[in-house]
Amino acid sequence: VQLQASGGGLVQAGGSLRLSCAASGRAVSTNAMGWFRQAPGKEREFVGGTYWSGGGTYYAESVEGRFAISRDNAKNTVYLQMNSLKPEDTAVYYCTAEPTGRGGKIRTRYAYWGQGTLVTVSS
Repeated sequence: VQLQASGGGLVQAGGSLRLSCAASGRAVSTNAMGWFRQAPGKEREFVGGTYWSGGGTYYAESVEGRFAISRDNAKNTVYLQMNSLKPEDTAVYYCTAEPTGRGGKIRTRYAYWGQGTLVTVSS
């Protein structure tokens, strides 16, 4: 599975951005998808996840109610809509795929990673 993330940029606090993750390759539809982020000097952390089939999304507590994941199955693309952004949301955001389809919040379960896209939120 190949993943291509895009949509990062510079935004003021309180603003919004939408990240996209285009997936390609074998068995894309059997993977669960996730978003992680890594701020400078910090560990990579879970942001949110979803499943290709059956719906269902789940989020880290720090972004619950502000971020939303959606997907376009026809385009094999997953989106991360980020609203009410805060300076502490500044990070490189990665989309990722978990091949068993079970997803989860544990980074090591995810086998495929995109290249990351930088989000900078100014105060």
